Amino acid sequence: MRIAYARVSTTEQKLDRQIDNLKAVGFDKIYTEKMTGTKSDRPVLQEMLRNLRARDTVVVDSFSRLSRSTKDLLSLVDTLQEMQVHLVSLKENLDTTTATGKMMLTMLSALSQFERDLILERTQEGLKPPKQGARWAAGQGRTPSR
Repeated sequence: MRIAYARVSTTEQKLDRQIDNLKAVGFDKIYTEKMTGTKSDRPVLQEMLRNLRARDTVVVDSFSRLSRSTKDLLSLVDTLQEMQVHLVSLKENLDTTTATGKMMLTMLSALSQFERDLILERTQEGLKPPKQGARWAAGQGRTPSR
């Protein structure tokens, strides 16, 4: 069976684009979830894993839909391989059953986690009160005349 999995991080986000991409390649069943990808204990993901059988294929729009954590994504890939379940990502176009595919997945998942970490850093910076010298950056300061 071809099993599709689509995930967005919040309830306000829409799954439409992912579902359209997955429909284009076809699937027998789809699991959809609206929950952060930083957690591995997502209820719908766990339900999908319980229902998978050997020789099934899991199709995702992007590996980042499975997880935003490199460690969790690689663990999930290992679990699928132990279950003899194939994994296909439309965006990355990788076959995780080969050594090259697994290496590329490792690199892509590290980049995905890096992107997530940058977003968190920027969010935290945006919540801090401005520093004393921030007036210069805002164009409010004056350069001394000579």
